[in-house]
Amino acid sequence: MNRRTFLYGLTLGTLSAPLVAEAQRVGKVYRIGILFQTTDNNYFQAILQGLKELGYVEGRNLAIEFRSAEGRVDRLPGLVAELVRLNVDVIVAAGTAATRAAKSATATIPIVMVATADPVLSGFVVSLAQPGGNITGTTVVPTQELWAKELQLLTEVAPSASRVALLWNPRALPGAAAASNLKTMNDAAGKLRVTLRSVEARASDDFAATFAGMTGDRIGGIFLIPSADLFGHLPQIAELAVKHRIPLLSFYRDVAVAGALMSYGASLPDSFRRAIDYVDKILKGSKPGDLPVEQPTKFELVINLKTARAIGLTIPQSLLLRADEIIQ
Repeated sequence: MNRRTFLYGLTLGTLSAPLVAEAQRVGKVYRIGILFQTTDNNYFQAILQGLKELGYVEGRNLAIEFRSAEGRVDRLPGLVAELVRLNVDVIVAAGTAATRAAKSATATIPIVMVATADPVLSGFVVSLAQPGGNITGTTVVPTQELWAKELQLLTEVAPSASRVALLWNPRALPGAAAASNLKTMNDAAGKLRVTLRSVEARASDDFAATFAGMTGDRIGGIFLIPSADLFGHLPQIAELAVKHRIPLLSFYRDVAVAGALMSYGASLPDSFRRAIDYVDKILKGSKPGDLPVEQPTKFELVINLKTARAIGLTIPQSLLLRADEIIQ
């Protein structure tokens, strides 16, 4: 899969849209490298939609080189090296690990990051307003307000949840970003009088033992930050949460789809779509270091009613009415 153009069964040649004025130079075929940590058709489709809207058509003025690490972050350096050797015009790097690999591989090819952790603390950009260097794009940095919203949602469905676990792999983030995330959530938890426990999880861990430990610690809710290495284990993690009857929440819709109780966070398809605006500007001559990094503007609440029933929770009608998506 990683040595051929990946189209998810959709032929870009069928995308027909009028070229926007001055969008592309006559006869120029742009080569875009796309680097995913995991394979997700929804996000790839969002990229295709963005390209279509801006008039980029495979076979006419566009060639796409898609690479996915399939959840194995150790493969990212080799995959991005392929894109560099192909001399692509721009690299779209999805996620923190992919962006880190791309940054290590090239200081000259423009990189558009999507859905990363704090890009400043991660060392990708100098500042959000003036990125500098060859990287810009979109980020999903969780603010204290967003963390507080997550905890508030948990208390709405499980008022007795006074002890909450943060299930994550802090080693997947740069030290400063990991420390900032933990401090921000601790601050939010303190204001809601919720005790937060940090629980490390890696792909090689025995998740059954991890959940048994949280149950023994009387954890009333779990908030999951799924790094690239954990994405492939989402169904198992969600299944264990149901088995132990613990509400599982996350920023990401993927987690709710996998079986978590709910998710609330930035719309990742929207973030991927907006990333294509950066690609377009760069192909037209803008320097990535001059394009401010965008923070999320569209958020979505997803509730999994099947999971709620399985763990014996009743979702308040007021919360159901606020949901953007309900999984039955």
